[in-house]
Amino acid sequence: MLPAELLKKIRRIEIRTSHMVNDLLAGQYHSAFRGRGMEFEEVREYRIGDDIRTIDRNVSARYGKPHVKIFREERELTVILLVDMSRSHQFGTQDQLKRELVAEVCATLAFSAIRNNDKVGLIAFTDRVEKFVAPRKGQKHVLRVIRELLYLTPEGSGTDLSAAFDYLNKTTRRRSVVFLVSDFQAAGYEKPLRIARKRNDVIPISVSDRREMELPNVGLIELEDAETGETVIVDTSSKTLRRNYALAAAVRADERETMFRRMKMDSIDVRTGESFVEPLARFFRKREARMS
Repeated sequence: MLPAELLKKIRRIEIRTSHMVNDLLAGQYHSAFRGRGMEFEEVREYRIGDDIRTIDRNVSARYGKPHVKIFREERELTVILLVDMSRSHQFGTQDQLKRELVAEVCATLAFSAIRNNDKVGLIAFTDRVEKFVAPRKGQKHVLRVIRELLYLTPEGSGTDLSAAFDYLNKTTRRRSVVFLVSDFQAAGYEKPLRIARKRNDVIPISVSDRREMELPNVGLIELEDAETGETVIVDTSSKTLRRNYALAAAVRADERETMFRRMKMDSIDVRTGESFVEPLARFFRKREARMS
């Protein structure tokens, strides 16, 4: 039995994200991901106006008349939420933890997918794979995914993107749309990401908090690395320290985005305490424009 407070939280997320899908993102998901592939349907005789590039030479030779291959749009997609559940997501300074933001973003994507009659699956990971929920359709299934994102107690604390990609490659038999949701506080994942990119449509969603990008001037504070437990005391009254901290964070973010662009991946940036609707809508519009 789930705690009453968790049930209320799941219900709030369901109401909030369903509203976003119905009123704010209506049709944009479908437009962004329509026509992801073509399936062979039949061969028939050539008709005036048919594309000559679709002529099947073998069948045409067999019957003595030109025949063409007919394809239909493969409409149903498999959407995989590949979600980082490492301990660093238990951080948030803007009235929201990163993990709570992740749950809302994933819920919005999941409801968009099932509204489009797509399957949704979940791979939750830390420095190991924590949970796998096989892709299925339906609102009850999406609510289960949301429950796992909120209720799951991870065994690991760090981040191993390579292990997550390995598991993804083993469990997905067909090309999928993979939303990789993480704060990317890890290193050495470029090669496995590149491999996963070849097999799937991988869309990175970077999750951050304002205080990960800049420090306030509040004097001496103790900072703890959520994934390693290492602590350090810093003097935030130092302008040099604050400037170097912000610069290092900006460099990491720029290097990450440069890597995504090099792999020709469209990324989405979301931040605690801020609306994620416009970043999602902007991504959908960009995809739609590219496909038109």
